[in-house]
Amino acid sequence: MKGSMSTDLGIISVNPEVIAKYAGTVAVECFGIVGMAAVNMKDGLVRLLKKDSLTHGIQVSISDDNRITIDFHVIVSYGVSISAVTDNLISNVKYRVEEFSGMPVDKINIYIEGVRVID
Repeated sequence: MKGSMSTDLGIISVNPEVIAKYAGTVAVECFGIVGMAAVNMKDGLVRLLKKDSLTHGIQVSISDDNRITIDFHVIVSYGVSISAVTDNLISNVKYRVEEFSGMPVDKINIYIEGVRVID
């Protein structure tokens, strides 16, 4: 569902795909995040997505009252604290997406799909 806001000049509609793309760029800037993951449910395979297809590892839903829920499927760096990385990811994404969209982020779910050693 699209988020919509009413102003004096008209209605602003925001596509969830736009929020997903922005949240993906914010997420890959966070320390400890290698990238987004695409999960093949049929085979149970996980693969690292390239920078141009970040939105495939992110699902965004916008409720009727314009509250955003974001699901991330990520791959983290080997040797980092998962709780520290996820706390950093949640705080950065929440702040920047709320600032960007003007809509509150209600929930951020993070699914760690793998670990990679970075050279």
